[in-house]
Amino acid sequence: MNEIRDEIKKLEAVAQILEPGRKQREQMLQQVAAYSQQYLEEISHSPANYPLVDGRGLYDSPITEEGIAIEEALALLQENVDHSGITTTSGRFLGYIPGGGLFPSALGDYLAAVANRYSGVFWASPGATRMENMLLRWMADVVGYSEKSAGNLTSGGSIANLIAVVAARDSCGIEGGLLPKSVIYLTEHAHHSVNKAIHLAGLKNCIQRRVPIDGRFRMDAGALCKAISDDRSAGLNPWLIIASAGSTNTGSVDPLPEIAEIAAANRLWFHVDGAYGAFFALCPQGREALTGMQHADTLVMDPHKTLFLPYGTGALLVKDGLQLFASENWSAAYMQDIAAATADNIDELSPSDLSPELTKHFRGLRLWLPLKLFGVAPFRAALSEKILLARYFHEKIQDTRSGSGRFEVGPYPDLSIVTYRYLPRRGDADAFNERLTKRIQQDGRIFISSTRTDGKFVLRMAISSFRTHLSDIDQALDVLKWTAEELLEEE
Repeated sequence: MNEIRDEIKKLEAVAQILEPGRKQREQMLQQVAAYSQQYLEEISHSPANYPLVDGRGLYDSPITEEGIAIEEALALLQENVDHSGITTTSGRFLGYIPGGGLFPSALGDYLAAVANRYSGVFWASPGATRMENMLLRWMADVVGYSEKSAGNLTSGGSIANLIAVVAARDSCGIEGGLLPKSVIYLTEHAHHSVNKAIHLAGLKNCIQRRVPIDGRFRMDAGALCKAISDDRSAGLNPWLIIASAGSTNTGSVDPLPEIAEIAAANRLWFHVDGAYGAFFALCPQGREALTGMQHADTLVMDPHKTLFLPYGTGALLVKDGLQLFASENWSAAYMQDIAAATADNIDELSPSDLSPELTKHFRGLRLWLPLKLFGVAPFRAALSEKILLARYFHEKIQDTRSGSGRFEVGPYPDLSIVTYRYLPRRGDADAFNERLTKRIQQDGRIFISSTRTDGKFVLRMAISSFRTHLSDIDQALDVLKWTAEELLEEE
């Protein structure tokens, strides 16, 4: 026994390295704080894209038995991570939707990680559970859901869409021999995470009906109604409509009131993917565009998109919370203490009973802290600003003449995404816009992305960072003009 005790003591001495003392903690915090401050101060003039750094320097410093100084670790981070690839925190990051990362959210994550509160079940941390449920209740109020609703803070829209599809499947009893004759209705602009969710939910044998879109890339409600009627006449089982409250591809908002009426009249489950767009309901311009969202049976909305939080913060709301609970709650023998302790607190649903996750990060703190420190008003103003910036860009890019050609635009933006492209007077427009995209990405001052609509190669202006302001859009307009002229001169 003494030998075992001696061995334990030796191991303990080495393991104690994992618990640095106060002085060492303060030194680490000072180094990390200084690094963070420098990063934030440099954002305004740092590249929006670092195209030439590939992060391979990390391989030159492999994981070993002995540790390194924090200064050396931060130098590796700066060179190989923070100075590599797309700078999503930049106000000139205009290519994809998530961006920003509020500073108080980082502090919230720090506090959550230090205390490591387990927010999966009420019994383990009543305060953490109530905080997340309170945030979900606030979101439900924003979109117009009643007290019957429930939800879950997820890692993002992908998992939120999956949980929604599973809840719809279970509530509608879609299983077994019913699968091949059951029909899901969506458009070509539905996010690819929706298609993945359908597959992961075991619904790949369902019929997926691609509903035609109108000239603004929105679901054609008349075509939807006819498709449902035709399918029902053919002996099929229409059961699920998936609409977009701001598609990732074009920013378009499907005609939600009309779709809601069709879903109700035909007793179909109505799911709305508002991962990008739903939070625009906070501002007057967005609220008008998103009318009808409150009728959805399930709704996805991502705080890490248009509430500007760090990656890993999505949300799902379900109009009838009991349907979500019935689909996701589970138990095990080793959890019997939890079940007994929470029996008297049935007013607070546990996150683990509303999603596939049991072990989870305390995500609520990264949202609660900035909302409490800043209030809702600056978020509302920032969202209105993004919509107006998109409208401004939509108008200005049409007036931008460059060389022997011009820019054309897609539909007037419903929210904060604009599609556009350059039309040279000669040559292939698709090839030219592909070169234009690559040249701008290589330049790095701004970052834009591309897509295809109606078979054409087009550019996307996605304005979603709280750091993006008028000067950034003006610079983007200049860069687009100058780069187009540069490419034309090279031909």
